[in-house]
Parts: sequence; structure tokens; C-alpha cells
Amino acid sequence: MPNFSCPDTVFEQAAQQFSTPFHLYSEKGIRERARLLNQAFSWCKDYKEYFAVKALPNPSILRILKEEGCGVDCSSETELMLAQGLGFSGNEIMFSANAMPNDEFTYARKLGATVNLDDITHIDILKSHGGIPECVCCRYNPGGSFKIGTFVMGNPGEAKYGFTYEQLREGLKKLKEYGATSFGLHAFLSSNTIDNAYYPTLARILLSCLKDLANETGLTPAFVNLSGGIGIPYQPQQEAPDVMKIGAEVQRVYNDIFPEGGIGIKTELGRWMTGPEGWLVTHAIHHKDTYRHYIGLDACAANLMRPAMYGAYHHITVCGKRNAPCDHIYDVTGSLCENNDKFAVERPLPEIQEGDIVVIHDTGAHGYSMGYNYNGRLRSSEVLWTENGDFRLIRRAETPKDYFSTLDIDEFYTDFQQIVENHA
Repeated sequence: MPNFSCPDTVFEQAAQQFSTPFHLYSEKGIRERARLLNQAFSWCKDYKEYFAVKALPNPSILRILKEEGCGVDCSSETELMLAQGLGFSGNEIMFSANAMPNDEFTYARKLGATVNLDDITHIDILKSHGGIPECVCCRYNPGGSFKIGTFVMGNPGEAKYGFTYEQLREGLKKLKEYGATSFGLHAFLSSNTIDNAYYPTLARILLSCLKDLANETGLTPAFVNLSGGIGIPYQPQQEAPDVMKIGAEVQRVYNDIFPEGGIGIKTELGRWMTGPEGWLVTHAIHHKDTYRHYIGLDACAANLMRPAMYGAYHHITVCGKRNAPCDHIYDVTGSLCENNDKFAVERPLPEIQEGDIVVIHDTGAHGYSMGYNYNGRLRSSEVLWTENGDFRLIRRAETPKDYFSTLDIDEFYTDFQQIVENHA
């Protein structure tokens, strides 16, 4: 179920110091999850978690994870710049290429990052943009539907990512001709699954392919990257995946296929690492009764777009009313001129009054990072709830000056600047 470890008093104290809306993150919770994951895979001498930067690209959070022994998974030039600025280098960085501008390969190689190729055509691009390293990773797409038992977990055949098996065989032989001596395999076949069988099933696929391809190509097998995919229980009735059990089951599969050991295990968890340790803290600012009952927040989809984009569920609580009966049915909305700007639709909640602090749970991954400026709405601040109980601003909220700053090429830019200054 959603993480209720943060008491209402914490949200109330934070809201006294910082204007809502803001994303609040628990340093203690993030550290504990990193340590638990490392413990679950401690049986593998060459294990490393590469936190998916896209999930929460904040330097303060990445520093915490670096201190806990994590690397970073980057997918763009600016994410590589963020990694470099925080002191990540070499095998602390996994660069997952996906229709990237060619120069980004050059940059990744300059940092010594492990390059994870998404397509057979990337091999020649990498050769001429940074060069082929001794060890290279390739992303595998088995096609069809990915099933655990009779349950379809995803449809890789519809995904834009990865090599076919035949392309892997051909591509790895070419990489060997270009100087590679070892390789890893990567795959991401299901998103946000709380089924404990996902990683072990994926590990069997990847480890088996790694062994077969090593025999077919003569390259040394180095590692498998299980990527992300382990999810979190957004809804109260859901159970969280058991990473200790998952790690033990992956070990069992590993020992079946590589009893001699020597193969690394990598993961790229974002959502599981930080998702439950983040909350969007807001105030109710409007109450409307028409064909439905609406509660308007000072946040909108620009602050958390998952409900608008996917219809995703995020649990909502009201400070001081966690034990109150949920006897009111609300659509909880933002202020965008889009009807999908709703955090909840016909959600049973306690009675909400204007001025109440409303907390949206599990926003620590793909929350702030997916923000945007539609309707001219500005991105919120980010706040860290530190281990010693203090609150620290780790990203200020955007201002109108930020919004207009990229218009400095416009002949009337000085007029915008003057309006902003007068408004302030």
C-alpha cells in the first residue's frame, strides 16, 4: 500500500515554511531503500544499481544515492552533464541510447560510461562517435508478448526499444570485429509491476541469451542489466514487491545458468527507489458543485501529470483527516484548461474545505521530472525532509522570469522583463 510513514505533522510543518505546491522527499526513506536493494543483491560480487535519473533528476537526491553506492542511468546530454557535475564517471554511469543525437555517444564515451546500444545501426554511429569500448551493452527485445504464467505483463513487440535476437547475433559479431571483447545484455519488458516473479523471469531470459550469444560470437559474457520495471503499490489494497525475495530468486536463476559465477547483475530502478518517498503537498483553494463535486488544488497536471496522462492512481489524504470517514465523493482537479487535469475522479474522501492541506502520495518518481509549462503554469519547488528532521529547499519554484528567459531573442523581450518586474 502507499507509504504512510510520513505523519501529517511533517506536511504541516513543511507547508509552514514553503509555499505550496511542492514535492517533499524523505532522505531517510531513500537511503533505507537503497540499502535494502543492495542487501538483496549482495550475493553478486559485481552488482550495481544505476538509478534512472529521469525519475528524479535532482542533484541533492543523486548525491544521497551516490553515497549509498548507486550509479546513474542517463538517457540524454543534460543527464550526462548532471552526472558529471556530481562526480559520477566510468562504470558509475550507464548511458542508454535511444534515437540519440550522435554527439551524445561521444560525450558518454568521454565520461567512460557503459554504453547501452538500442539498435544495430548504433554500432557504426558509436564507432565514429567516441569509439567502440572493450565492453559494450546491447538492449534485447524478444518481441511478442511477455508473459509470466498465463498473465501478459507487457508487449515488447509493440515497443520501440531493442535488438531482435538475430540482430544481436549479427551486431555482436560486428562489435567484436571493431574491438569489443565482452558484452552485457539489457531488457525492459514490463513497467511498474509488483509481481515478485518479474525480475527472476527476466533474469532467466537474459542470462540464457547471454550464454548462447557468448557461445555464438566468441565474446566474453560480462553482465545482464535487469533495468527497471519493479513497481510500487500506488493503491491501498496492493502489496509491495518483496525485493529480498526477488533478489534470492534471481540468485537461484543465476546459479542455474552460470553456476561458475563471474557474471554481473545491474539494475536501473527509479520508481521503486524514490517513488514512495515523495509527496506532492498542496492546498485546497476552490470548491465547486455542479453535476459533480469538485475540489480545486493549487497544484495541477503541470506538477504531476501521471493521472492526466495515464489515468494513473495516486492516493490522496487530507491533513488532520486521515481517520475521518471518506463519505464525500470528489473530482480533485487543477487549474489547467484541460478536462483531464484531474488527480482523482469520483474519489471517496473526507470532507475537504478550502485551506486544507491535501497530500498526493507516491510522487517521488516521475512527478516533478515530468512537469511542463502548459498554460504558462510554473514548476514547483522541491523540498528534502532530512534525516535529522529539518526541511531543506533543494530546488526553488520557477518564476515568471524563468518562463520568459528563453525569449531573450525576441525584439520585445525587454517589455516582458519590465512586466515581470512590475508584477513582482
